[in-house]
Amino acid sequence: MAEASSKQNDDGLEIHIADDAIIGRILQRKTRRSNPAQQIDLREILKEILLSANEFVPSESGSILLDDPLIKGDDERQGQLYFMACFGAGSAGIVGTHLPDDVGIVGATYQSGMPYLSKDISKDGKFYPAIDEQTKYESKSIVAIPITIDASVIGAIELINRKEKVNYDEKDLSILEIFANYTSTLIKNALDARRFQDLSKRDNLTGLFNDRYFHERLDMETKKAVKEGSDLSLIFFDRDHFKEVNDTHGHLVGSRVLKEIALIVDEVFLDSGAASARYGGDESVILLPGCSLEQSAQYGETLREAIARNIFVRERPAPGEPALNIEGVITCSVGIASLEKGKELRIMKAALIRAADTAMYRAKDLGKNRGSASITARTPSAVLQKCLGHSSTDASGPLGGSRTSATLH
Repeated sequence: MAEASSKQNDDGLEIHIADDAIIGRILQRKTRRSNPAQQIDLREILKEILLSANEFVPSESGSILLDDPLIKGDDERQGQLYFMACFGAGSAGIVGTHLPDDVGIVGATYQSGMPYLSKDISKDGKFYPAIDEQTKYESKSIVAIPITIDASVIGAIELINRKEKVNYDEKDLSILEIFANYTSTLIKNALDARRFQDLSKRDNLTGLFNDRYFHERLDMETKKAVKEGSDLSLIFFDRDHFKEVNDTHGHLVGSRVLKEIALIVDEVFLDSGAASARYGGDESVILLPGCSLEQSAQYGETLREAIARNIFVRERPAPGEPALNIEGVITCSVGIASLEKGKELRIMKAALIRAADTAMYRAKDLGKNRGSASITARTPSAVLQKCLGHSSTDASGPLGGSRTSATLH
């Protein structure tokens, strides 16, 4: 994972920016339209926003916080606000971290969508002291404004301790409210640019990569694994009982289920370096650079469990249609394989795909809702035992709670 970086302007103001993994997560949101002229660097945008805010309203410290689009709107999970960019004393220690989206003054700003002025935080019950305790910093006054895109609040800008004055006032708040429109436009442009850049690589329905990109990435990662002597694993999974859902509820609901499964995939493999793609009609594939068979088996089991316990279509699929709350029906069969080196590149790639695909169909044959690991004769016995749960090579066994089988080539 790339480390958080810091940028310093000509006046010596050092701004700390969240790492690439956090930025990538936050950019996984869609806007209503997309027509960017060029790719935009969100790092530079975040820096520019904080520099400009500090010029309009000079402050000792400040932050930009954005919400997590992968869990936003999920009634069962607490929303989070990520510190995307910060400046001031102790800010290097909080950039990239997160806090609940209903905590503190910034949480109040985010939840209400309204600007917030606290002239004296010692008298403000909404102030959240934990950040001060962590950074060893003393906040005295705070001003915060929401960041809104397409009528949806996605975060907030927070400035702390006014310079050149005792505290913030209504004039500072008015200035930042005007500045908020500029901020929203800049961030929206970054989101649009990211979406435009990905369009040729993505499946239109699920948002996962398409199979063309998958094969390009597989070629690149196979060459890299051979050159560096590193691991490369592949997960195939197919949705069990998906046809029954389609036949019973129609293709509109089926499409909704596919989208929801794609969101689960995004969440399970977040920060793993994986590339997830739609492969054929109902199948998906996850490429895992740097992951051993054992690690990939653990990911596969996490994915299987997440899909099996998920309640699908909890919201209305269309106006006038009821929420279906499909539970205990849709599961997945998972096949896992690792690259076996020492052959021609083309043969290695084909063998990896075939091994993972075969393992997936074996999982289906064994009863569905389980994983199957394709294990070569050179796989260390300790790994084999951990993947299978026992030392036998011709039977199935538990894999973190599910069952898997092994094939010796």
